[in-house]
Amino acid sequence: MEAPRNPRHLLALAAIFALTLSPARAIEVYTDREIYSNVGSKVHLSCTFWSSEWISDDISVSWHFQPDNARDTYSIFHYAKGEAHIDDTGLFKDRIEWVGYPRSKDGSIVIHNLDYSDNGTFTCDVKNPPDVVGKSSYVHLLVYDKAPVRAGMVLGIIIGAALILVIIVALLAYLIRYCWLRRQIRVQRELSALERGKLHKLSKGSKGSRQAPLLSMLDQTRSFKSASDKKSKGLGDSRKDRK
Repeated sequence: MEAPRNPRHLLALAAIFALTLSPARAIEVYTDREIYSNVGSKVHLSCTFWSSEWISDDISVSWHFQPDNARDTYSIFHYAKGEAHIDDTGLFKDRIEWVGYPRSKDGSIVIHNLDYSDNGTFTCDVKNPPDVVGKSSYVHLLVYDKAPVRAGMVLGIIIGAALILVIIVALLAYLIRYCWLRRQIRVQRELSALERGKLHKLSKGSKGSRQAPLLSMLDQTRSFKSASDKKSKGLGDSRKDRK
């Protein structure tokens, strides 16, 4: 058999060969593994997906439900051609709300007014032609009178309480140190003021001690001068009497 000489035929054969060799990537769907809620409340069943293809107008999102201790699976929701088809006759009649947006790769739903009969496994399946190969994702719903506290929530509460305690201890330590520094500064100011007062008193006392000998010397000189004046007057009077 002769090989085709037309370059277009060669390019077509190369494209077919590349398509046969390159494996198609399957669509990937993601949901929570397990979720808890209370009787009478509502629950958000998240379903996101990733597709290697552009989001086409033929994209479809389907939700199925299998009750606990049962083998049968029921179709409860289907989105296709831009329209949402909600279960109007079964267990979830008038209780399902479509909150997904396929253009943002979101196929989530909300179930209102939960009851114990809603305990079971919900399956989300997404098809984005030509990307139709992939596995569905499952989420198990447990409905309680009061939803149990998860281990992760307990751990988060413990970590948050520990952080708050550390912050309080740090603030107390900072406040104690601040008060201690202010006290030290006040004590130093008082000590410096006392020292200045003592020095001032000492300087006054030294001035007084210096002035005392000077005053005594002045008094002695004055008394000596008055005595000499008296002597000179007495000698003069005696000389007059002799004459």
